[in-house]
Amino acid sequence: MLSTPVGQRRLLILELLKDPARHFPPRRHTDPAADGVTAAAVADRLGVDRAVADAHLSLLAALGLLRTKRIRRRTHYRRDEIRIAEVARMFEKGW
Repeated sequence: MLSTPVGQRRLLILELLKDPARHFPPRRHTDPAADGVTAAAVADRLGVDRAVADAHLSLLAALGLLRTKRIRRRTHYRRDEIRIAEVARMFEKGW
């Protein structure tokens, strides 16, 4: 899932969300580090349509790698470090 070109984009999203304050500008009512970032912000950063970013983010959230938070009718995404560490351990053990 992560070794395909599409998977590389998902890995990039996870990498960007490691330090969202560095990679995404602050919004008027939210803090990227505390609240996460929207699909629109990820789409702008990657240079893709919002629907494409939303699909990637939704999949990563469904896998449990991202947490979601609703703020002012928008979904904000941030990494779930505990779940990411669990998945990394599974891969290290050979699945």
